[in-house]
Amino acid sequence: MPSYNIRFKRAYDAPDSADGQRVLADRLWPRGLAKVKAHIDFWAKDVTPSTPLRKWFHDHPNEFSEFRSRFLEELSVLEAEHNTMLTELRARLKEGSVTLLTAAHRLEDDEAHTHLHVLRDFLESH
Repeated sequence: MPSYNIRFKRAYDAPDSADGQRVLADRLWPRGLAKVKAHIDFWAKDVTPSTPLRKWFHDHPNEFSEFRSRFLEELSVLEAEHNTMLTELRARLKEGSVTLLTAAHRLEDDEAHTHLHVLRDFLESH
């Protein structure tokens, strides 16, 4: 199984040299963030929770294990379909450090309950 150097940050945080490639892992562009100032190398919106799943989790924030299971299933379908964004993200990970970015506030509140952790675990186990 591959082991990648994956970090997490909020999209609003300033970039730094340790970020490596900055990959936005949100389906929606962060509100109020100018694309010119974002310093985002790749927007991997296809490899994020689907809109119905994102809305479901918003309504059921205490059911992370169910969210995780559903999101892993979505990622497995993308892999089976040879999704181009998933392929591109894997290629970038092989090149070196990648910082996955999100606008979610939960990154600051409770890191273990974000889609970024599920995505990282999927990438490292497949």
